[in-house]
Amino acid sequence: QVQLMESGGGSVQAGGSLRLSCTWSGNIYKGDELAWFRQVLGNEREKVATIFGAGITTYTDSVKGRFTISRDNAKGTLYLQMNSLQSEDTGMYYCAARRYGTQQYTDWGQGTQVTVSS
Repeated sequence: QVQLMESGGGSVQAGGSLRLSCTWSGNIYKGDELAWFRQVLGNEREKVATIFGAGITTYTDSVKGRFTISRDNAKGTLYLQMNSLQSEDTGMYYCAARRYGTQQYTDWGQGTQVTVSS
Protein backbone atom coordinates (compact mmCIF):
# COMPACT_ATOMS: atom_id res chain seq x y z
CA GLN A 1 0.00 0.00 0.00
CA VAL A 2 1.18 3.52 -0.82
CA GLN A 3 1.73 6.07 1.92
CA LEU A 4 2.64 9.76 1.49
CA MET A 5 4.12 12.06 4.12
CA GLU A 6 4.64 15.83 3.81
CA SER A 7 7.25 17.85 5.66
CA GLY A 8 8.94 21.25 5.52
CA GLY A 9 6.05 23.50 6.46
CA GLY A 10 6.34 26.27 8.99
CA SER A 11 5.96 29.98 9.59
CA VAL A 12 7.70 32.53 7.39
CA GLN A 13 7.49 36.26 6.72
CA ALA A 14 6.18 37.56 3.42
CA GLY A 15 8.90 37.47 0.79
CA GLY A 16 10.56 34.44 2.33
CA SER A 17 10.94 30.90 1.03
CA LEU A 18 10.09 27.36 2.05
CA ARG A 19 10.76 23.97 0.50
CA LEU A 20 8.16 21.29 1.05
CA SER A 21 8.92 17.61 0.68
CA CYS A 22 6.67 14.61 0.27
CA THR A 23 8.17 11.16 0.67
CA TRP A 24 6.41 8.04 -0.40
CA SER A 25 6.58 4.39 0.45
CA GLY A 26 5.12 1.69 -1.71
CA ASN A 27 4.83 1.80 -5.46
CA ILE A 28 4.66 5.15 -7.23
CA TYR A 29 5.56 4.68 -10.87
CA LYS A 30 7.19 7.10 -13.29
CA GLY A 31 3.94 7.42 -15.20
CA ASP A 32 1.91 8.45 -12.17
CA GLU A 33 0.96 12.08 -11.63
CA LEU A 34 2.00 13.80 -8.42
CA ALA A 35 0.49 17.04 -7.19
CA TRP A 36 0.44 19.61 -4.43
CA PHE A 37 -2.84 20.94 -3.08
CA ARG A 38 -3.55 23.54 -0.44
CA GLN A 39 -6.57 24.28 1.69
CA VAL A 40 -7.73 26.93 4.12
CA LEU A 41 -10.24 25.78 6.72
CA GLY A 42 -13.74 26.23 5.35
CA ASN A 43 -12.64 26.32 1.71
CA GLU A 44 -12.23 23.67 -0.95
CA ARG A 45 -8.85 22.26 -1.76
CA GLU A 46 -6.99 24.07 -4.53
CA LYS A 47 -4.58 22.33 -6.86
CA VAL A 48 -1.34 24.28 -6.68
CA ALA A 49 0.99 22.34 -8.95
CA THR A 50 1.26 19.04 -10.78
CA ILE A 51 4.06 17.07 -12.32
CA PHE A 52 3.47 14.29 -14.83
CA GLY A 53 5.60 11.28 -15.58
CA ALA A 54 7.21 12.93 -18.60
CA GLY A 55 8.29 15.87 -16.43
CA ILE A 56 5.61 18.27 -17.64
CA THR A 57 4.49 20.65 -14.90
CA THR A 58 1.46 22.85 -14.39
CA TYR A 59 0.77 25.61 -11.88
CA THR A 60 -2.19 27.60 -10.75
CA ASP A 61 -1.88 31.18 -11.98
CA SER A 62 -1.32 32.70 -8.56
CA VAL A 63 1.95 30.81 -8.00
CA LYS A 64 3.47 30.87 -11.48
CA GLY A 65 7.01 32.20 -11.40
CA ARG A 66 7.26 31.70 -7.65
CA PHE A 67 6.74 27.96 -7.04
CA THR A 68 8.55 25.02 -8.60
CA ILE A 69 7.42 21.41 -8.38
CA SER A 70 9.88 18.58 -8.93
CA ARG A 71 10.22 14.88 -8.21
CA ASP A 72 13.06 12.47 -7.54
CA ASN A 73 11.82 8.97 -8.24
CA ALA A 74 15.04 7.36 -7.04
CA LYS A 75 14.65 8.99 -3.63
CA GLY A 76 10.89 8.60 -3.61
CA THR A 77 10.38 12.29 -2.95
CA LEU A 78 8.22 15.09 -4.34
CA TYR A 79 9.24 18.71 -3.75
CA LEU A 80 7.65 22.13 -3.84
CA GLN A 81 10.04 25.07 -3.76
CA MET A 82 8.12 28.18 -2.73
CA ASN A 83 9.72 31.61 -3.17
CA SER A 84 8.44 35.15 -2.65
CA LEU A 85 5.75 33.84 -0.34
CA GLN A 86 2.66 35.95 0.24
CA SER A 87 0.08 35.89 2.99
CA GLU A 88 -2.37 34.43 0.47
CA ASP A 89 -0.18 31.33 0.27
CA THR A 90 -1.08 30.41 3.84
CA GLY A 91 -2.80 27.05 4.17
CA MET A 92 -2.46 23.36 4.73
CA TYR A 93 -0.46 21.79 1.92
CA TYR A 94 -1.09 18.22 0.81
CA CYS A 95 0.66 15.96 -1.65
CA ALA A 96 -1.35 13.51 -3.69
CA ALA A 97 -0.91 10.90 -6.39
CA ARG A 98 -3.06 10.01 -9.35
CA ARG A 99 -2.36 6.71 -11.05
CA TYR A 100 -1.64 6.66 -14.75
CA GLY A 101 -4.84 6.05 -16.68
CA THR A 102 -7.14 6.97 -13.78
CA GLN A 103 -9.15 10.09 -12.94
CA GLN A 104 -8.98 10.24 -9.15
CA TYR A 105 -6.27 11.23 -6.70
CA THR A 106 -6.42 8.12 -4.54
CA ASP A 107 -3.34 8.61 -2.36
CA TRP A 108 -2.99 11.57 -0.02
CA GLY A 109 -0.65 12.75 2.71
CA GLN A 110 -1.90 14.19 5.98
CA GLY A 111 -0.72 17.73 5.23
CA THR A 112 1.86 20.24 6.42
CA GLN A 113 0.94 23.75 7.55
CA VAL A 114 2.38 26.84 5.86
CA THR A 115 1.80 30.20 7.51
CA VAL A 116 2.97 33.42 5.88
CA SER A 117 2.84 36.63 7.88
CA SER A 118 2.85 40.09 6.33
